[in-house]
Amino acid sequence: MRIGLLTEGGYPYVSGDARLWCDRLVRGLAQHEFDVYALSRSQYQEDEGWIPLPRNVRRVRTAPLWMAEDDEVVLGRRARRRFTECFGELAAVLCGVPGAPSSGASGAAGGSSKSASSTAGEISGGAPTSEADRFANALYGLAELAREEGGLTGALRSEAAVRTLERACRAPGAHRTAREARVPDLLTVAAHLERALRPLSLDWYEDDGLGAVDLCHAASGGPAALPGLLARHFTDVPLMVTEYGVRLRTHYLTAPDAPPAARSLLAAFQGRLAAETYRRAEVVTAGNTHARRWQERCGAEREKLRTVYPGMDARPFAEVGESPDCADPDTLVWVGRVEPAKDLVSLLHAFAEVRKQSPRSRLRIVGAPAGPEGTAYLGHCRTLAAQLFPDEAEGPHAAGDNPVSFEETGGPELPAAVDAYASGAVTVLSSVVEGFPVGLVEAMLCGRATVSTDVGAVVEVIGGTGLVVPPRNPRALAEACVALLRDPERRARLGAAARARALELFTVEQNIEAFHSIYLEIVSRVPVRRALLDGAGEPLPFAVPAEAHVPVHWTATSPSLAARNGPGWAASRPVRATTPLP
Repeated sequence: MRIGLLTEGGYPYVSGDARLWCDRLVRGLAQHEFDVYALSRSQYQEDEGWIPLPRNVRRVRTAPLWMAEDDEVVLGRRARRRFTECFGELAAVLCGVPGAPSSGASGAAGGSSKSASSTAGEISGGAPTSEADRFANALYGLAELAREEGGLTGALRSEAAVRTLERACRAPGAHRTAREARVPDLLTVAAHLERALRPLSLDWYEDDGLGAVDLCHAASGGPAALPGLLARHFTDVPLMVTEYGVRLRTHYLTAPDAPPAARSLLAAFQGRLAAETYRRAEVVTAGNTHARRWQERCGAEREKLRTVYPGMDARPFAEVGESPDCADPDTLVWVGRVEPAKDLVSLLHAFAEVRKQSPRSRLRIVGAPAGPEGTAYLGHCRTLAAQLFPDEAEGPHAAGDNPVSFEETGGPELPAAVDAYASGAVTVLSSVVEGFPVGLVEAMLCGRATVSTDVGAVVEVIGGTGLVVPPRNPRALAEACVALLRDPERRARLGAAARARALELFTVEQNIEAFHSIYLEIVSRVPVRRALLDGAGEPLPFAVPAEAHVPVHWTATSPSLAARNGPGWAASRPVRATTPLP
């Protein structure tokens, strides 16, 4: 099977999202070929280069999302009118402007061999289209125009695009927040739309590109899935989408202080693109039930949804997991990226309560700050720890020591994260926002009892093998920690159960097997898109039949198929491959 792996800001680059699980997936499915189509996010990411690629990666094609090269495409009068109509319809959907009869948007795509309206579904002439169909018509109309003209980068960055967006915001029936958009908001939204729609101008969708793969697998939603949508539109390649974090949820979490107008319009775009992606995908996988609920809310059909947990490499944690007695029975450990969402302030206040009941307890906070905001937050936490826990000394001649330590992995004392988990009896997670808690799974693989806040997919991951408390509740967090510190037998039972659960559900092997099964399911039920021929030009039922791998000698082989290691029956009667219906 030949798979087109679509990524944004990750694989095959050294740094970025989804890099690790994509690499494990490609290496774990060595029997398949992969073509990687990657969108990069920064010059720094490109300068860092790629990770070493396995042999089954046939080729890699990249495009930057952080910059837009001038495509030097000058649209003629008719093309400009088509662009204005399609982009205006897309903007109208985002602003909530009521739709016109179907002839408007689909007419913008007129002149192409495959109109956008035909892809969005058969729409009766003169009848109002649904919001989903209007968005699809506009999106594919822009895609077809970009394909015909050689790109739309200049048009999407033009003043005409901003004015078209402004007209949509001022149109009768537009949402109140859209009507309140000012020039800075319009410029912000137009710049975001140009960046998100940049894949429309790529030359990836021909028969020698994504048109040659058997399946497109988008490693995330948003811009990464857009090339898969266009490959499906132009060449009928089936699409599969995997999301470990839903883009619309990320938008709400990362832009809380944005102006209401810009925030509303961008959220509408993310939601419409997600709904179209889910509608066109054959299968949509989520990394946990929490993400799956977001996908359903964004329009994904339940029949298409699968849950595939992220795969963790259990080998680095095996030695610690099989030796639970090596931990300090009085030490709590927190491991992760230092940032406000992790709520270390509540953890420190909770530990103050723990110290009142267990004076010998210690807290190790292990992790590096995430960006400038994380650095400032780490400084604040250090100051708070110094105020809550003045340095203590065992005697009048000993130096004082603080029961809270802030450390990072990579040094001689903590070479890796596994050493941090091994140093404590209980692992704590205090987050107020969390997706899939990777650190929690690592602690489970180490056989550690855990205390966690009820956020994201925590309860789903824990499954009864740890204690869960409400977020932003230091007292409840402290009580749970004290309960485990005082009960070593309970810690041992929970740790053993946690390790067994992690080995059953969250390993690389189960992740790869799940994706492999889904690949076969999708390919088995889609029409054959191109004929496979033997050396004599006759069609074959398969490129290499499965029977070719059976270790026996065939008694009657065909000379025309001998070079392909195929059985003789495959050439006895030529079988014509199924072609897609017009």
